[in-house]
Formats: sequence, C-alpha cells, structure tokens
Amino acid sequence: MEFVAKKGRLDTVLQSQIEQSRNQIEKFIKNGNVKIDGKTIKKCGFKLKGGEKVSYDIKEAEKEKSIDIDFDVEILYEDDDLLVINKPPFLTVHPAPSVSEATLVDWLKHKNISLSTISGEERHGIVHRIDKQTSGALIVAKNNEAHKKLSKQLEDKSMGRYYLAMIDMPLKDNIIVDKKIGRNRKNRLKMGIDERGKISKTAFLKLLLSKDEKNELILAKLFTGRTHQIRVHLGTISRHILGDDLYGFKSKNSKINRVMLHAYIIYFIHPTSEKKIFIKAPLFKDFIEVANEKFDKEKFDEKIDIEYIFNTIDNFC
Repeated sequence: MEFVAKKGRLDTVLQSQIEQSRNQIEKFIKNGNVKIDGKTIKKCGFKLKGGEKVSYDIKEAEKEKSIDIDFDVEILYEDDDLLVINKPPFLTVHPAPSVSEATLVDWLKHKNISLSTISGEERHGIVHRIDKQTSGALIVAKNNEAHKKLSKQLEDKSMGRYYLAMIDMPLKDNIIVDKKIGRNRKNRLKMGIDERGKISKTAFLKLLLSKDEKNELILAKLFTGRTHQIRVHLGTISRHILGDDLYGFKSKNSKINRVMLHAYIIYFIHPTSEKKIFIKAPLFKDFIEVANEKFDKEKFDEKIDIEYIFNTIDNFC
C-alpha cells in the first residue's frame, strides 16, 4: 500500500492510515515494514515534510495483534502527580523490540492513567525501572514536572530504595561495595565491574540466617541505580541471589523459578507537597513460600519490620 504523506511524525501519520494502536504502529515501523521514497525508515519520530511517498505492506500490518492485558497491578499510593505500584515478578516495565508480551507501561495506558512523556515514547511515566524477575515498589510519574523532580532525587540520593534478597551464602559482615559497573564485554545480557563504567554503590546488611545457616536474608540499600547493580556487586564478594541463573548457579532441581529479590521500601520527597513519603511493598507469594521454607517465620517477620530495618541501617550507614 502507498500514500502521499502529509506533514508530521511518521508514527502519527501512519496511524491515520492504519487502524492500530500506537504501540502496534511503533513496532510495525521498528520492524522495518515502512519505506519513505523507497528507503526503509525505522525511526518512529521521523519528521515528514509532506509530499513523500510512504509505502507499507498492509498484510504485515494486519499481523499485528492487540496486546492482551490479562493481569492487574497493585497500586500502593496514588495522587495527582504520581503513583507507586507493587510490580509483580515476570512483568517487564516498558516495551522494547525484544519484548512481545504486555508490559507495565501497556497496563498503565490501558488503565488510562496520565503519564509523563520526558522518558520517550516507550517509557511514559517510568522514573526508574526494576528487572523483569524482580518484584516490588516502583514510582510512576503522571506529569513532566513531577518526573523531573523525582529524577533529580535519584541523582542527589534524597530518594532511598531498600531491597530484600535471599542469598546462597551468608555475608561475613555488613559491607558497602563501591565499584563501577558497565556492560559485560563477553556477554551482552550481563553487566560487570568496569573501571570505565558508571559509579555504583550498594550497602549490604545481614538480617537473618536460614534454619540450616547455609543461606541468608539480607537488605540491600541502593546509593545508585545501575542495571543489575545488586547482583553484580554481590558477585564481587562471591555471593549470589537464590534463583539467579544469570549471575549465580541455579540447580536443575531447584523449585525457585525467579530471582529472590524484592524492592521492599522506597522513600522520596513529594514533588508538590515536599513531604517525605515512605512506601512499603508487600512481599509476593513466591517470595514468602521460599522464605517460610528456609527461615524461621517469627524471626523473619521481626527482621523485615520497617522500624527494625531503619534502626539497622542508621547504625551502619
């Protein structure tokens, strides 16, 4: 199919010709299914001057299926500027060419939640991200002003994030790891310690030994927010999170099917009221089941009490 373009963005102009969602149009363009004056263009924001010949294969466009949103997400806090959600494990935060399933951003749009736009087309509202297998608290900005202020808090450390993790060997002691992280040059799926990478700092605190004393529940405080930061920094002290088969060692007989890492507490300064807000994200069923198997439940509940955690943090860093 061909048409003569009017002035505007490629994705917007194409959507006026094909009755598909914005996400589907973006995927269609990025898959190389659109040509302008005979040249394949994969940039959604390509500026059309008007008068160009745009061609596309309608059969390919019809293959694009609507995204099925068959899940819900718990909202822990919401107001006019932002919301904090409890991200379930196995939910990808934002769309990417390699992602075929519905994402958190798809869910937010499906719910018609107002979202900031400064992070780009595919990351509307996303102030920071959490890995697919990791669960827990995540902030979403509803407008650009809130997004800017929250992003600044990530940079100046006035926003705090605390993670719970179950690891394969107890820590010798509480420790702060301050080592730069960059993309692993041998495996692009992984990150690694790299002196040319980005400054990265994590504090690890001992919370509770397992019943057999082989594993440990720990708290990780992020001073920076690099991809896979907790997992990479743990690797520098020869520790790994249970269920992590990318950085650790996962037995074929293991019943743990994801990384036992949960973004438990987040605090920040509200971008409008300037009040300090603390949010706790409840643990998911799979995390609780592993914890109940490995740890004394009464002691576990005592160690994840917020007052206990903040007293522990204050005494260490």
